[in-house]
Amino acid sequence: MRPLTRTLAGALALSTVLIVGEPAMAASRPAVTAARAEASQISRSKALVTDFTQRLYNRHDLSAIDAYLDADFTQHDPRIADGPTGLRDYLTAQNAAHPDSYLSVKRVIAEGDLVAVHSNLVLDPRTRGYSVLDLYRLSGGKIVEHWDTIQEVPATTVSGNDMFSTLSSPQVSRPDPSAPTALNKQLVTDMYKQVFVDKDVTAFDRYVVAPYYQHNPGFANGIQAAKDGISGMFSAFPDFHSDTYRVIAEGDLVVLQSRGTFTSDMAQGVFDIYRVQNGKVVEHWDIVQNVPSTSSNNNSMF
Repeated sequence: MRPLTRTLAGALALSTVLIVGEPAMAASRPAVTAARAEASQISRSKALVTDFTQRLYNRHDLSAIDAYLDADFTQHDPRIADGPTGLRDYLTAQNAAHPDSYLSVKRVIAEGDLVAVHSNLVLDPRTRGYSVLDLYRLSGGKIVEHWDTIQEVPATTVSGNDMFSTLSSPQVSRPDPSAPTALNKQLVTDMYKQVFVDKDVTAFDRYVVAPYYQHNPGFANGIQAAKDGISGMFSAFPDFHSDTYRVIAEGDLVVLQSRGTFTSDMAQGVFDIYRVQNGKVVEHWDIVQNVPSTSSNNNSMF
């Protein structure tokens, strides 16, 4: 009887462990389910915006406006009138003037209801075109709002790097799904505040690691070049201040939208893209545009 007793006791003990462990396992299921649902939604949002972009700018298919834009679509690009009609009118004229124009998507980053598309817009194939960051807000399967900045691609850069490539390893442009999105987002937010709001350029030493690859055409690679360049800007414009509007992150990539005000009549809209690895910033792209004094719509760039 003793072997049977020991067997029953062992089975009872095992069942107790399983029963006690069950609530913890059950508690983790909603979090896993929510994460999967969020990832699925992000994937759908990126697919929607990518298809919209390809149809509109590469196939010149203006029916994409009716298919993807909400009737109350809000436009923040100062060149374009508000609503779907404003975008249709603008692109009708652009396509007529530049029938061979095309857009090459470099990276797509999404969080929540926002999707950022970094691309090279080429109006004339004989030119280098423009670096563009389009930010779209989605709701109910439609695009409801759009912000952007656009910057001409120069013939040369101080660093020798172009405005689009990925130089840090691995050299891929898609976000790393295994990277800690929330931590990377907070890191970039903290770094940006310390550098551009508190004007403490030594923050680069705490948040950035060498080699620091730079895609801003006016900056050399490296931490010291960034510190020197930003310090020079603060000296030239002592009243400079920066306002952050949106920060979105996916994996190792973080996009930050800001307005830099230099003087009472000089400001720039900026989208910065940072790549974070192992808790340090390793690469930086940006797209900078002067804020115009007038706009084709009643919305600001921000």
